[in-house]
Amino acid sequence: MAQQQSAQRPSHPPRTILAGARIARPSGVVERGRITVEGGRIGDVHSRDPDLAEGAAGSVVDLSGHLIVPGFIDMHVHGGGGGSFSSADPEECMTVVETHRRHGTTSMLASTVTGELTDLARQAAVLAELVQQGELAGIHFEGPFISPHRCGAHQPELLRDPDPADVRKLLDAAHGTTSMMTVAPELPGGLASVRLLADAGVVAAIGHTDSSYDATREAIDAGATVATHLFNAMPVLGHRAPGPVAALLEDERITVELINDGTHLHPAVLQLAVREAGDGRVAFITDAMGAAGMNDGRYPLGPMQVEVRDGIARISEGPTAGSIAGSTLTLDRAFQRAVTVDGLTVDQAVQALSATPARLLGIDDRTGALKTGKDADLVVLDAAYDVVGVMRRGQWLVRPPGA
Repeated sequence: MAQQQSAQRPSHPPRTILAGARIARPSGVVERGRITVEGGRIGDVHSRDPDLAEGAAGSVVDLSGHLIVPGFIDMHVHGGGGGSFSSADPEECMTVVETHRRHGTTSMLASTVTGELTDLARQAAVLAELVQQGELAGIHFEGPFISPHRCGAHQPELLRDPDPADVRKLLDAAHGTTSMMTVAPELPGGLASVRLLADAGVVAAIGHTDSSYDATREAIDAGATVATHLFNAMPVLGHRAPGPVAALLEDERITVELINDGTHLHPAVLQLAVREAGDGRVAFITDAMGAAGMNDGRYPLGPMQVEVRDGIARISEGPTAGSIAGSTLTLDRAFQRAVTVDGLTVDQAVQALSATPARLLGIDDRTGALKTGKDADLVVLDAAYDVVGVMRRGQWLVRPPGA
């Protein structure tokens, strides 16, 4: 994908030592480890720290009884904190960013919602500036190039076929900051658009699709590498018509997004996908809209209105009324569900929430793992896997006890 300008790094404390915690390293979880943070980066990671770094130079934070994991990376998020990335308002967009950061998401793509091309271009211009400032990792266009038969929470009359010329207009409007675009490949122009995206270094995602098994395989061969929220907004897996689900799960070139909120997927289905795809091909996402981190009520989602009841968001009016409209999920809850409900190990959850999305987005050289030289993006969790600390590039966004 296009190279993106990095933000100027803020000033940092000279040295911070996080001592005594369990640490989720790429090689596995270690007990009573130690992480040294200097200049916004991870200086070193030690497997054992029996003396809690006593006498070490720097500020020592005792995190005994806690777990430190890499900062979460969300490839698919529309809003949060009452705000939406579709607003084209920089302050509102930053409300979304800051809301999810408090829940441990240190890197994210800004996902749009189907709209007129001119509106999407205007949104892209605002989001591109936030990417260039280092606040966002990139832009994800979800729509308008999706199937009217599987539109979900997208306004049907605004959908259009994926004409490569229109795809190019959105890429140009984003000034090289587009990381991913969701396309229904069975539509006229679908395969050509997938090829265009792949050639441009943009992730082509298959989603909101009525595609057959064979047509999905064609799209993968054309360069698609992601399944947008697998199972949702696509035909069900059938024993005579396996559809896109089978094609996407079986192909090692595909990373599958899963919304682990307990509403979009039954735990047995999520577990099936994890087993079939394998740890390195699963990315947990939120697909969150403006109600994430907020109370029940009415919220906008692009040009539509959404009613949130008991934390479940549904379109409140129009031809798609009653459809699930994204989620109110934050990635800390997805992590917590993974290890307490779904039976995943901490290592598997870290892979799905950090390492895999970092690799897919091409940012694994600086984040996605607790390794020397990478950005100090990390989350501190207590024994119940609740967030008690969040650090991004060496700065505490949420201070743990004793910090």
